[in-house]
Amino acid sequence: MPFAIYVLGLAVFAQGTSEFMLSGLVEDMAADLGVSLPAVGSLTSAFAVGMIVGAPLVAMLSLRWPRRRALLAFLVTFLLAHVVGALTHSFEVLFVTRVVAALANAGFLAVGLATAASMAGPQAKGRATSVLLSGVTLACIVGVPLGAVLSEFWGWRSAFWGVAIISAPAVLAVLRSVPATPVDPAAPSVRNELGALRTPRLVITLVLGALVNGATFCSFTYLSPVITNVTELGSGWVPATLALFGIGSFVGVNIGGRLADTRPGQVLAVGGAALLAGWLLFALTAGNPAVALVLVFVQGVLSFGVGSTLIAQALYTASDAPTLAGGFATAALNVGAAAGPALGGLALGAEHGYRSPLVVSAVLVAAALVLAGAARAAGVTGGKGATGAADNRPAEPAAQARS
Repeated sequence: MPFAIYVLGLAVFAQGTSEFMLSGLVEDMAADLGVSLPAVGSLTSAFAVGMIVGAPLVAMLSLRWPRRRALLAFLVTFLLAHVVGALTHSFEVLFVTRVVAALANAGFLAVGLATAASMAGPQAKGRATSVLLSGVTLACIVGVPLGAVLSEFWGWRSAFWGVAIISAPAVLAVLRSVPATPVDPAAPSVRNELGALRTPRLVITLVLGALVNGATFCSFTYLSPVITNVTELGSGWVPATLALFGIGSFVGVNIGGRLADTRPGQVLAVGGAALLAGWLLFALTAGNPAVALVLVFVQGVLSFGVGSTLIAQALYTASDAPTLAGGFATAALNVGAAAGPALGGLALGAEHGYRSPLVVSAVLVAAALVLAGAARAAGVTGGKGATGAADNRPAEPAAQARS
């Protein structure tokens, strides 16, 4: 992999830390800014909406920019938003900075996915995708806990400063490492890229990505009450359990990245079925500490292995619209990340018990398998691997998740 791809991964690490770190800062922020906890919680919703809306929109606006210029513009905007957020004493200003940061994050990830895929070459889009997504998983393992530690000693603003500081070397590294290539005059226009996205195969791939990511974040969001109330390990185990899931996700992204270019059908057929079985087994055996901890790691591996492979398949399928494919893939993942926890919250609110988010995750994966099977029956088959050739091997319905 070219060094510049790892530089992009560093930037994604900073952005992933920013997206998730508020979970450990809400009480400190509410007390300092004189607002309620739900008000601070709305900052997370604002970021998610900014990612969903911003990914395709900002990608379209920057389509005719040189990629290095676009990456630098988004990353500098992201950095400055965190500087302003760290300095302001106005909740309203902070709210605006979160929306701006989300838009910049969405644009960077969309262009970054296209840039990494092009730099890696036509046969390594899966590996390039895994490097960028590794930044998100490392943010969950290292960045978010580190932000909580900084907040504990120096207040919540120090976490915002930390994200800005991590972003600064990424700006310099992008400036030095990403080639300053001009816009190709023969590159497709916005209209042509949008036209290339109107394929049933790509639409199905994006919906499958949203369903799988929804399942992932549904259970991840409510893992703490499962561990404390069902597994009965005590609150001291929660950070270790979340880190264990994060480590599994890092392993899954890297395994998925190595196989997504050569064996996407096998990853999605076996991984999809195993993911469904894992959520069901977790729901049934969550009361057993040893089994629960093993399944936390395993489900992290499977969730991100399958999810990263679906993103790679979106890039392969929409090779004529690389930037907008990255934008819509980013939006699809964030739709799942927003919808999954909401559905899990509804199940908990309906008093179906602390295991119910695990069951909801299983239902979402099952829906993905049903959709994949329906796509196969309708003849919408065959994802593309590194060779660019359609892969129509008959497999389990999940094989068509790469459709």
